[in-house]
Amino acid sequence: MAAVRDNRDQNRFELDTEGGLAFANYRRTPAAVIITHTETPRALRGRGIASELVKGALDLIRADGHKVIASCGFVVDYLNKHPEYADLAG
Repeated sequence: MAAVRDNRDQNRFELDTEGGLAFANYRRTPAAVIITHTETPRALRGRGIASELVKGALDLIRADGHKVIASCGFVVDYLNKHPEYADLAG
């Protein structure tokens, strides 16, 4: 699978998949990235693509030295299940 990329022009993280584009919309503040919505092509749901997208987005956010604020239920659940990202909580 392709790497997650930060499409700053559209304020979203993106992941190319065989069936389309998965993405996570966000807003930036000076210290944090607020992830507001994630979307995976309907035909590909349940295959872990959204988890891969969120993991990649969190890794990019960490690399930039920012915190994350989860405003999307999927991201909240992901963070609760992955304590290795607890340091990013904003």
